[in-house]
Amino acid sequence: MSDAELIKACLRQESSAQKMLFERYGPRMLGVCQRYARNNDDAMDILQDAFIRIFDKLQQFKGDGSFEGWIRRIVVHTALRKYERKHYQQERTSIDDLSENQSPWHEGIDQHVSVKELLTLIHALPEGYRLVFNLHVLEGYSHDEIAQLLQIQPATSRSQLMKARLLLQKKLLHRDKISAA
Repeated sequence: MSDAELIKACLRQESSAQKMLFERYGPRMLGVCQRYARNNDDAMDILQDAFIRIFDKLQQFKGDGSFEGWIRRIVVHTALRKYERKHYQQERTSIDDLSENQSPWHEGIDQHVSVKELLTLIHALPEGYRLVFNLHVLEGYSHDEIAQLLQIQPATSRSQLMKARLLLQKKLLHRDKISAA
């Protein structure tokens, strides 16, 4: 069944179509949720809340662009709402804390890092860093878009991304030193 047919069936409240939609997109969207959540239970909660929103807003999908992209955007927004601005502000730091002479986050790092290991390291980042890193690097949002989503300044988004990259670099360098010993 095509996405267009599936959408029409879901709009008619056909439970088999809703199940099919969830089975088609749920596993990929769970991966998105896991990048934002602190644990698997939170990821499942985000996914469930997101699909409730998807079914509620399905009539708003006009067919402009990718259906999966539309779903992904709802999932990301649902995940961000779970981690309200107050949580983000607790870990926010000033851009003035950064040195202009710091190297790119990947410099000197063994480039043979497994995806699973890298995602584990990203998952362990402080929440504010992780949100900005995910939105910018993995989801492709601009700093202006991130600023709007998180109700922060674009400079703060850039600062958080830089600090996330530096922290990842530090953790990967530490991992490399341990494995070399």
